Amino acid sequence: MNPVRDDLIHLLKLERIEENIFRGDSRDIGSAQVFGGQVVAQALSAAHNTVDDRVAHSLHAYFLRRGDMEAPIVYEVDRSRDGGSFSVRRVVAIQHGRPIFNLAASFHKQEDGLEHQDKMPDVEGPETLKNVPELLSGIIDKIPKKLKKFLTNERPFEFRPVQPIDILNPGVLPPVNHVWMKAVSELPNDDHLHQCLLAYVSDFQLLGTSLRPHGISNLFGGDSIQVASLDHALWFHRNCRVDEWLLYASESPNASGSRGFARGQIFKQDGTLVASVVQEGLIRVPDSGRKNRSPADPRLHNPIH
Repeated sequence: MNPVRDDLIHLLKLERIEENIFRGDSRDIGSAQVFGGQVVAQALSAAHNTVDDRVAHSLHAYFLRRGDMEAPIVYEVDRSRDGGSFSVRRVVAIQHGRPIFNLAASFHKQEDGLEHQDKMPDVEGPETLKNVPELLSGIIDKIPKKLKKFLTNERPFEFRPVQPIDILNPGVLPPVNHVWMKAVSELPNDDHLHQCLLAYVSDFQLLGTSLRPHGISNLFGGDSIQVASLDHALWFHRNCRVDEWLLYASESPNASGSRGFARGQIFKQDGTLVASVVQEGLIRVPDSGRKNRSPADPRLHNPIH
């Protein structure tokens, strides 16, 4: 058993207040507001709690306001439709009487049908790669105190970048990123739980792909850099286990208007495509921030991209 993993599972087991109303807590991962992936996963969990024999195949979400980690989040579920094969749910996350997040999710009765998929990128496997703590071991003394705790906190997922960046001096890189990821220990056999955890981890490692061609790390991009998820969409193509290695392959075809756009695909180690992700986020980098890249404030919406 792993206490960090168990705590995340506990976060996803929402308290049922009424038939379609649920309440959840938050955890501090080092940002000034609730981690977006947590809200996505909890909202999906709330929707799951109102659906019986169907699994999610897609979700679309908007981040409206910063989440307060000190206050509970109330999730109100609208049972929009229950058809012969599909069910649709709308979820509003509320804090202090105001919505902070909207989600629409669709669930499908599992059926057989046509099959095809993209090929997984030909990249190095996870076995020989270093995880994030190992990559930081040589530079940890150069990292400001306000970032050390954030970077070294134990997490429920392990990440092994295929093309790791030098966070002290990122350099200009192609807008492409490949990261292997998996839960730190074995999880129960529960398809709904694995979907919620995949939604949680899909908010990591994605938007930062938009920064790679600009020689910027959002951890060390200047005090005034703003990076925040605006919306998030996820399609579940096939079932998977998040306690087995998954490759998160992402690319950023565009950045403009202070917004970065990124899309990703998640593959099992055998090459099976299990999910697709799209996200747009706010990226504000004033000219002064580009010229004087002091360590960034870690208290951003989604700082580990």
